[in-house]
Amino acid sequence: MKPTIPALELQYRRDGASLPSVETQFDEIYRFSQVVGSFSPLLHEWYLATGNSETEALQYKAFDAGGASEAARAVVRTKTHGKTDIRSISVWNGANSDEESAGMTSICMTVGRPDQFTFELRVKPEVNDWKAGADWIQAAVRIWPALFVNFGPAWYSEKKVFKDRPGVSWMLYLPRVLSTKQVPEASALVPVFSADKRQAGTIIVSITDEAFSDSNPEHVKIANDIEIRLVDQDLLPRYADL
Repeated sequence: MKPTIPALELQYRRDGASLPSVETQFDEIYRFSQVVGSFSPLLHEWYLATGNSETEALQYKAFDAGGASEAARAVVRTKTHGKTDIRSISVWNGANSDEESAGMTSICMTVGRPDQFTFELRVKPEVNDWKAGADWIQAAVRIWPALFVNFGPAWYSEKKVFKDRPGVSWMLYLPRVLSTKQVPEASALVPVFSADKRQAGTIIVSITDEAFSDSNPEHVKIANDIEIRLVDQDLLPRYADL
């Protein structure tokens, strides 16, 4: 049986035709790290993922007290010098074992697919409360203008109904105002508000009474039913249209 590894994934499009500055991209990751850091001591320190060996990957702290470290910024500037179409920044928590590992990756592009951010964690305690994932999604939406955000087991993508669209998994954010009439299968619908207090979107939660498992057929069925319901109403976008 594959392990349940919680993962958050979002895609978004940034204004402008050029890559953001290295400082901006780091600052976005740092802001998200400040939110998830309260979940576990294993999410307090982050290192720039620079190489294949553990020694290399522990060489540069990603952040200091005020944000991205100058050393980390300098490494990324050097590695991406002259590249104007794509930049990827990855950080990890420096864990000694796979069972305690966590990582964040930000990929920005000027052509093709939208920019994306991912967060994966295997740390203790396990994520058993859906509200933790919902809080992280709301924080992510405040940082990035998300076209969608989903949170749940990393392997759920193998079980979603539509391979060309985001899956619901444990929960899915869409920048739409949704009602229980539109998504009756959802266990909860969480409104997400913008800075001007207007509803910017909705988090669709498939399971609220326990942690979502992609090994539980009932959980998968509920998520799949929500996906079908959304597609029937033209509410679940295709990746190609994002």
